[in-house]
Amino acid sequence: QVESGANFIDINFDAFSDTPKGKDPDSYSPTLRRYHQILWSKNLPSGVKFDLTINTLKLLNHKSDLGEFFLSSDSIGHTYSRVKSMSHIVDQIPPKEINSFFALASTIGGFILFPARRIDNKMTINGSRGFNPKIKDRFDLTLECIRRFYSKEDSPLSDTLKRYKCFFRLFQDFKGYVDFFLLQDLVEENYLAIKPFLPFNGFDCPPLPNNVEEYKSYKKNMMDFVRARNQRMMRVRP
Repeated sequence: QVESGANFIDINFDAFSDTPKGKDPDSYSPTLRRYHQILWSKNLPSGVKFDLTINTLKLLNHKSDLGEFFLSSDSIGHTYSRVKSMSHIVDQIPPKEINSFFALASTIGGFILFPARRIDNKMTINGSRGFNPKIKDRFDLTLECIRRFYSKEDSPLSDTLKRYKCFFRLFQDFKGYVDFFLLQDLVEENYLAIKPFLPFNGFDCPPLPNNVEEYKSYKKNMMDFVRARNQRMMRVRP
């Protein structure tokens, strides 16, 4: 748990627990929104404070000389347990294991912020990474696209990320982005490569686990990452 005055974060808190049934915690969990506000209201690599306020539209808002940004939560700890095309694989995993995976993915370490407003009425980052068949909501692959954005390389999300270049500029470079959002456990120490949840040989390979063994490997690596990120959140004093 992180506690700093009125700031308190429980890394075991399940974001679904204060979300109305059938709704999405990203939009409907007040605790999740508050945790994002506490964690990410801090200095940018430039030294400028990135203060966030809770907007009436359930978004987080920053307004300063840097510009105005409206941000929303996005789940990065996907289990794929509710994806129909994955059911033939997921059904072979004991329900207890799936429940544990889902519970961990529902803690603060399984969420991040992305810009919430559409630009030119095109998809947001959240939408693009979910609909792109080469990403399928995999956060490790999303992070590889962000790494390529900073190094001016093409990726399946290039067009989307370029639309939000003002947001990514806040962090100066890939290292700045990774360090700000406590994603260090998903990259190599030199920040030149990500640590994929499944072997990665480019974006032409199907992103979803192909069989039970691949799913188990994905599950283990994702759970290790979320646990490690939660621990980083524990060590940070907002």
